[in-house]
Amino acid sequence: MEEIKIQAVCGFGCGSSLFLRIKIDNVLSAHGLKARTFCGDVGTCCSADCDVIFISAELGERIKDRAKVPVVIINNFMDDKEVSEKVLAYFDTLKK
Repeated sequence: MEEIKIQAVCGFGCGSSLFLRIKIDNVLSAHGLKARTFCGDVGTCCSADCDVIFISAELGERIKDRAKVPVVIINNFMDDKEVSEKVLAYFDTLKK
């Protein structure tokens, strides 16, 4: 399997997306999964080279019709359980 590229997105690509990226990295590390994670902003995220976009519900509505990759909605960036479940669920889809 080639390297998975995960984009964490927020409004400007430098605040909550960094927080979300760290949360995703923690899940990957805890489960022995490999991926390259990076931050992006809502205005340019659909043109970035990635395999999946993790984003808030509010911003996800703005890109869902333009994205060419799966868009995973995170309702609460502070909720470790939600982030973990959604990251692992995405990786499960890769096995099919």
